[in-house]
Amino acid sequence: MLEQKKGYRSGFVSIIGRPNVGKSTLINHVIGQKIAIMSDKPQTTRNKIQGVYTSDTGQIVFIDTPGIHKPKTKLGDFMVNSATGTLKEVDVVLFLIDVTEKLGPGDTFIIEQLKEVKTPVLLVLNKIDQVHPHDLLPVIEQYSNMYTFAEVVPISALQGNNVNTLLEQIIQRLPEGPQYYPADQVTDHPERFVVAELIREKILFLTREEVPHSIAVEIEQMKPGEREDTIYISAVVYTERDSQKKIIIGKNGSVLKEVGKRARHDIERLLGNRVYLELWVKVKKDWRNRQHYLKNFGYHDDE
Repeated sequence: MLEQKKGYRSGFVSIIGRPNVGKSTLINHVIGQKIAIMSDKPQTTRNKIQGVYTSDTGQIVFIDTPGIHKPKTKLGDFMVNSATGTLKEVDVVLFLIDVTEKLGPGDTFIIEQLKEVKTPVLLVLNKIDQVHPHDLLPVIEQYSNMYTFAEVVPISALQGNNVNTLLEQIIQRLPEGPQYYPADQVTDHPERFVVAELIREKILFLTREEVPHSIAVEIEQMKPGEREDTIYISAVVYTERDSQKKIIIGKNGSVLKEVGKRARHDIERLLGNRVYLELWVKVKKDWRNRQHYLKNFGYHDDE
């Protein structure tokens, strides 16, 4: 923890919302680099991602939670508990909604959870670049009738519209405090975690609807390569069925090769070194319902 400056504000902010409303996109835009994976599939985020934003006036530690959804597996239970459990731990809550979607049961559930906390809640209307400004007023009125928000901020996380205003609104509501992290640190996750997430992102993108969220990525080795300024990474992709393994590998290994190529590009940007990436695919039947595997893959509460 760094020395506290007079008038400096710092604290923790939870981003909560239904699946696929743009939480990871917002985190990545604010931080300026990819630390949370993005996908057009719901429930992509599984762990609480901490992104750190630092300015001259304050430091915001963001927690990007898994989207609220009805869980069908033990992994799903972990994801929902992870999301709702952050509400009482933070200084500010951002309730992110997609203005192109109608208010649904998931939004109502979240609002009921918010009524149990005393933390200031900002309603963040995302994807405003996709609707006419006049269409925002009924949305604001509908949500404001259900809960008294500290502020309503329309943004486009993808385009960056009004995001600076959102950051100012957050910092205003943080307590005076120290700078928890150095200015150049953007996440508290170890590099192995981010590397595994980047690989998982490419698999989700390239397999589209053929492979559901039954994959996990484990980094087995991450060490200096034989050549100077290179890093050797060995990773295992776990899935639940042999048929899914075949899809991930692809004909003559084509899909897995493309996963490796795209992931290596992002990993090299993250680490600043040339990367030699080796990928393997293994089957762990029904791993999402087995506590042992969930713990090994990092899906457990730190209690």
